[in-house]
Amino acid sequence: MNNVRTSSHLLSAPRTRRPTLCTRLRRSYYDYSYGYREHRKFTLPDYTTTQLENRTANAPLLRYVDSLRTHGHRAARIDPLDLLQREEVAALSPARYGLDDPSRTYNINGIIWTRPIGEDVGPEHWPLEKIAHHLREVYVGRIAYEYMHSPSKTERLWFSHLLESETQESRKVGAEERKRIHEMMIKSEVFDQFLQVKFPNLKRYGLEGGESMLPALDALFSSSAQAGVEHIIIGMPHRGRFNLLTGLLEYTPSSLFYKIKGGSELPDGYVAAGDVISHLTASPALRYEGGSKPLRVSLLPNPSHLEAINPVALGKTRAKQFALLKTLAQAGETDCRPGDRVMCVQLHGDASFTGQGVVMEGLGLSNLPHYTVGGSVHLVVNNSIGYTTPASSARSSLYCSDVAKMINAPVLHVNGDYPEDVQRAMSIAFKYRDYFRKDIIVDLIVYRRWGHNELDEPAFTQPLMYEKIRSRRSVPALYEERLIDENVLTKDAAEAVRTQHKDFLASELAAAPSHPPGSQLSVLQGQWKGMVWPSSTDARRDPETGLGKDVLRKVGRASVAVPEGFEIHPRLQRHVKHRLQTMERGEGLDWATAEALAFGSLMLEGYDVRISGQDVGRGTFSQRHAMLVDQRTEGVVVPLNLALEGGGRLELANSSLSEMAVLGFEYGVSWEKPDMLPIWEAQFGDFFNGAQVIIDTFISSAETKWLKQSGIVLLLPHGLDGAGPEHSSSRIERMLQLTNDSYDYHEGSEAAHVNMHVAFPTTPAQYFHLLRRQMKRNYRKPLIVAGPKALLRLPAAASTLDELSGGHKFQPVLDDPAISDHAGVSRVVLLSGKLYYDLVRERTKRQLDGKVAFVRVEELSPFPFGAALDVMQRYAHAGDVRWLQEEPRNQGAWTHVEPRLEAVMARLGRQSGSVSSRVAFRGRKEDAVPAPGIASLYAAQQKAVIDAAFEGL
Repeated sequence: MNNVRTSSHLLSAPRTRRPTLCTRLRRSYYDYSYGYREHRKFTLPDYTTTQLENRTANAPLLRYVDSLRTHGHRAARIDPLDLLQREEVAALSPARYGLDDPSRTYNINGIIWTRPIGEDVGPEHWPLEKIAHHLREVYVGRIAYEYMHSPSKTERLWFSHLLESETQESRKVGAEERKRIHEMMIKSEVFDQFLQVKFPNLKRYGLEGGESMLPALDALFSSSAQAGVEHIIIGMPHRGRFNLLTGLLEYTPSSLFYKIKGGSELPDGYVAAGDVISHLTASPALRYEGGSKPLRVSLLPNPSHLEAINPVALGKTRAKQFALLKTLAQAGETDCRPGDRVMCVQLHGDASFTGQGVVMEGLGLSNLPHYTVGGSVHLVVNNSIGYTTPASSARSSLYCSDVAKMINAPVLHVNGDYPEDVQRAMSIAFKYRDYFRKDIIVDLIVYRRWGHNELDEPAFTQPLMYEKIRSRRSVPALYEERLIDENVLTKDAAEAVRTQHKDFLASELAAAPSHPPGSQLSVLQGQWKGMVWPSSTDARRDPETGLGKDVLRKVGRASVAVPEGFEIHPRLQRHVKHRLQTMERGEGLDWATAEALAFGSLMLEGYDVRISGQDVGRGTFSQRHAMLVDQRTEGVVVPLNLALEGGGRLELANSSLSEMAVLGFEYGVSWEKPDMLPIWEAQFGDFFNGAQVIIDTFISSAETKWLKQSGIVLLLPHGLDGAGPEHSSSRIERMLQLTNDSYDYHEGSEAAHVNMHVAFPTTPAQYFHLLRRQMKRNYRKPLIVAGPKALLRLPAAASTLDELSGGHKFQPVLDDPAISDHAGVSRVVLLSGKLYYDLVRERTKRQLDGKVAFVRVEELSPFPFGAALDVMQRYAHAGDVRWLQEEPRNQGAWTHVEPRLEAVMARLGRQSGSVSSRVAFRGRKEDAVPAPGIASLYAAQQKAVIDAAFEGL
């Protein structure tokens, strides 16, 4: 077999080439910028002339063989309960193709593959009876294969060769391995029974009926270790989690019992809420025979929202891969690719795999060049029921796995009653993933002995199913009988496994009070070593972020460096010229320039930057142009990667039209690489709500649930500008409601315990310092930025190079720079966002300079009590203090800032003895939408908002 791999290098300079005619029905950039990874391309030898002639001569036989490959799964014995409605599949009868003589022999060369790939195959004659028996044994057994839907001839041939050339002897499982399978499943059963007796009211989501999940994963881990994989990242739901933790991942039962009894799973000394028991985690280093190194298996914490963890697992896998790839590339090893040493394993339930849209979004990322992880192995633990919903009401397809056909992923269905077949299916799945570096699905068809949880009565809604389940022996018991009958195991040895494990669990329960799980949890280890906890006295909360002008000019020039012979779009010549001129003058710096300076300066300091989302290379508003496209070849360059000599790299990941999976992916990246600035930019701020689950269950809460820090940045373009209800608001009110920001005025650090920062910067300089602060701190917090739209090119909103230079930092509150005589101000208007520039212009127009001051609150969470008090002390004699916003009263920042501003004003009143603590609201009235779609109504409302700042003056 010829193994042809395309060349795409991680750290080499981008290169371009002329496009050639592509037979695929999709078009792509020739993007060799940092982070881009093409798939390996493989070819198998084509049919020889002799084989082609034989295929033509025996066309009826060829049709019969292909029909078994295509339709055999429909007759396979894959349902342990035999509930699947199986019809007679006429296509599987040889008579349908005129093959009716069982004794007639056929030359099968080029039709059936009886030898491994690469071995010389000559004429080989089999009688029809043998052909039919062999093919039915392969395709109509306890493993069913779906791979003929693949458009890749190479993949179809690979499967046919692998499956049809296997012999009975090669499929045999050794006695020791069979004993290991038995021990795993028996221990799992004993464990579930022990929990049922000791904790009868516990919702444990046990594995009874699906015990073969453990040997499945054990086989996968073993194959991975032998192939050189060093890290496995697992995302899984609650079903069977305890069994996996204690059965394979070395989580001590005593620690589990400690948590069950109400103890904390987290180490002492942290202010945290923890999570429910079905979300526990582990990250052991496992040893497998044939593996040269320990296999680190990380089971990630998950929320109760099914499937939400899986894109997070993908992102963490990708980031871990690229950290290794970067290290290896720096050492001169350039042939290491995603998937060589790190693998993502995703576990699913049948109902969620079909029903949750994030599954489709995640599959859609799997083959994209800036998101691929070199293939995931998906294991669907298929109970044929979701809570109380049967498959007939849960999906419109034959199989729950059919959604994976959107990426042409092969599917292996396997009967969970037969753990040896389950292990074989997992072995085949790993071989495919390891060879092609693409996703594959194993549909493990099992059953759920109890209801959704052990306190539920499933017979209310599935009486016939549960009549069958309750009348059958357990999977471990059936397997044990088989081993005893075949003299692999004695009854005494089998009973000893049960007795010893029950005794072990009893001793662990007795020891539980002295074995808190927190003692097993490592915080800030590995790649997080050197970081501190945000509330630590060593935390650098307000680091220096300004830079020397020489460095800034160097980065500015590099950000628009165009390679010789590279033809950019004529209109971008002005972009390049403007960037260079502003850097030379040191003024007029727009938002895109400030952002490029932040990115490039961080890269010089060794930090990587990854910005992901729809259209991020160019920018939704054609403002960024961090990547340039050759107008002749469509080759792509990222100037900052070309022209800067630093340890960091910039990855521009133009994403699919997905929010939830892409944001989850970037969040996973942030868990893995604290030395990378991970950014997700929404096309418009309004669209983040497609990823609300990720924000609620990970970004805003992971630190307090799981002690997981994250430096993720969400850029959400925000501002009412006549674009209607869905292109105006990043729903700042929702982000602020999710923070645990204190209501009470307090001194000292305002950032120590807040779960995430929410900022609304109004100048490019402020944005620059925010991004740099995110990485220069020695801890990580999520940052939500209500980003600009109209301000992107507004001259009044431009910054100077001085404002980015040494001695400057992000300012959470900006006083009105036009006010020189604070005592002469009669009204103070506090606000956030672009409205400031409209108000300044209107103030000048109305000749009210010096009468009304506009104070910008640039950081809304943590609320800057101290900075706000410092500014308001300058206006201690102003009798009129207002909060003004363009968002409706029930939206925007008002409900967040009102009690906090009043706390500031109360403090100020106590100091001066004269100021009321009341802050009046001015803005749009309550509304069901962020902004109207009727242009005249929007204009009238906007005028009323502006007028409200000056009424009575």
